[in-house]
Amino acid sequence: MEGFDARLELLREQEQALLAQVNSPAGLGNGVVQRWQYPVVTAAHVPIEWRYDLNPDSNPFLLERLAVNAAFNAGAILWRGKYVLAVRVEGADRKSFFALAESDSGTQGFRFTGLPLVIPETDEPDTNVYDMRLVAHADGWVYGLFCAERPDPDMPGDTSAAVAAGGIVRSQDLQHWERLPDLVTESGQQRNVVLHPEFIDGKYAFYTRGQDGFIDVGRGGGIGFGLVEDIQNPRVEGEVLVDAKAYHTIKELKNGLGPAPLKTSQGWLHLAHGVRSTAAGLRYVLYLFLSELERPWQVTHQPAGHFMAPEGLERVGDVSNVLFSNGWIVDDDGTVYIYYASSDTRLHVATSSVERLLDYVTNTPADGLRSAASVQHRTELIQRNRALP
Repeated sequence: MEGFDARLELLREQEQALLAQVNSPAGLGNGVVQRWQYPVVTAAHVPIEWRYDLNPDSNPFLLERLAVNAAFNAGAILWRGKYVLAVRVEGADRKSFFALAESDSGTQGFRFTGLPLVIPETDEPDTNVYDMRLVAHADGWVYGLFCAERPDPDMPGDTSAAVAAGGIVRSQDLQHWERLPDLVTESGQQRNVVLHPEFIDGKYAFYTRGQDGFIDVGRGGGIGFGLVEDIQNPRVEGEVLVDAKAYHTIKELKNGLGPAPLKTSQGWLHLAHGVRSTAAGLRYVLYLFLSELERPWQVTHQPAGHFMAPEGLERVGDVSNVLFSNGWIVDDDGTVYIYYASSDTRLHVATSSVERLLDYVTNTPADGLRSAASVQHRTELIQRNRALP
């Protein structure tokens, strides 16, 4: 028993030290965003009570009974004065679930609250659920959009074959969730579905990414946009392409929207991820673009390349060389908190402002799609700098 008590005391000390860790800005960065030194959520942040049986009679060696592999890819919302994340928590069994973590500051002190979220199943049970986007919609509900993964019924002998659908839940309190039918589209599987926060022509609007397979998008691909008449029968009739993948760019293999866009005076500000192939595997980076206020499917500005890519230890993890974001929060003062995961392992925060992000998006040249155009942009910058007094 003494060993049990001593080990439990050490576990609690480590947990409290982690939760009390003071975060601080990390270096100068690129001027667009300010990274913060420590991850805001990791597997170690998941409460001891969620992982250990604390009864010395049933667990005399104080073993971790339900291990957690990773905590990452969180939706985000400002809720009743707190910064709230819907974290994807992945157990050692590879199954993910959602859990809420909240903070008073947005950059540190995130603590898991309550219990893991109970997501009702449809008539077709989910094998796995992950990557929830939280959207406070104009209809008064908070929606959670996530990937619902199931085995591929057309390939029963292949234990790695899967199909993905856009799952939808909604809540009034972030605790109790009502499951709606999965989104139906005409463009194949859906892994990155995002709900626009406002009605468009009196209809619900969805950003989609149709793809032929669970991993590969096929010959098509890109961020799509479509309207839904009835949220309780969510069927998109016709999609338009908002942002297509493009050869020899950061999004040559696939791309998808991250969180719901932010409404600004100059248009809707979108955060997305782009994927390309490398000799070391897939590389995920983050990029921004701006679209019209009245027609959010019409892109007005898109800077060339990424504004955030994996750096340092962010490159290391379960799926290396990956940045992914499906949550951001804007404060009343214009401060933007970007919650991004690295290598499918942990969750970080970077801060910026609406004004700064708009400056970057509207004043950075678009991709010329050729080396010659890139040289021209860089030469013009150098010449302008040399002409300064």
